[in-house]
Amino acid sequence: MRSTIIASTLLITAPLLMATNAPRCDRGEFCAWSTTNYAGAARRLDLETANPDECVPLPDNLVARSFANRLNRLVSVYQGADCSTEADFTTYPGGGTWVPDAPFVIRAVQVWN
Repeated sequence: MRSTIIASTLLITAPLLMATNAPRCDRGEFCAWSTTNYAGAARRLDLETANPDECVPLPDNLVARSFANRLNRLVSVYQGADCSTEADFTTYPGGGTWVPDAPFVIRAVQVWN
């Protein structure tokens, strides 16, 4: 009986523990972390008013090493703060793309229609 109670308690608390350690980024947001694996506080970029094709540097000289694209649109991430294609860049689909270890440091983003 006691092992059943312990097993039931673990089944209930384990998902709660995992949920509290999960990165927080709401639908409709682009979130960036300065460390890999979403450690630390997320920086949420307000891209609601960003024009398509507009280069948006990360705020406060943030250099992101992990990020999440929860927008409904494609987002390109750039190594250069001016969205230069001379440095590395990659485009990610919207809706729920999570990148725990970016292939290069991210300094700017560009939203597409």
